[in-house]
Amino acid sequence: MFKKVDRKASKQKKQMSIRNKVSGTPERPRLSVFRSNTNIFAQLIDDVNGVTLASASTIDKALKANVANGGNVEAAKLIGKTIAERAKAKGIETIVFDRSGYKYTGRIAALAEAAREAGLSF
Repeated sequence: MFKKVDRKASKQKKQMSIRNKVSGTPERPRLSVFRSNTNIFAQLIDDVNGVTLASASTIDKALKANVANGGNVEAAKLIGKTIAERAKAKGIETIVFDRSGYKYTGRIAALAEAAREAGLSF
């Protein structure tokens, strides 16, 4: 008999496993990335205090005008650059990258590379 695979539960288990290993501090926050088919989101999170320090997404009013489609590599590059600028404005230079179980290809890699080019180190 075949075992039924619950993909949602499997993804949540993988995300919790990663969160147990990767955590952010006030000096070195966690850059958490979430992507959907149409948008991409990035947050800098201080896990010690439980606060979000900065965020950027393709649904931000300021960024939405610059993005024709929020689910492509160009949008991910813009979000990576924007989150890096917002981090540097708060004095954050180094981060921990949390790709939330996504493979390091396509939009996730583009966001990370744009953040590195804009001055964040991880």
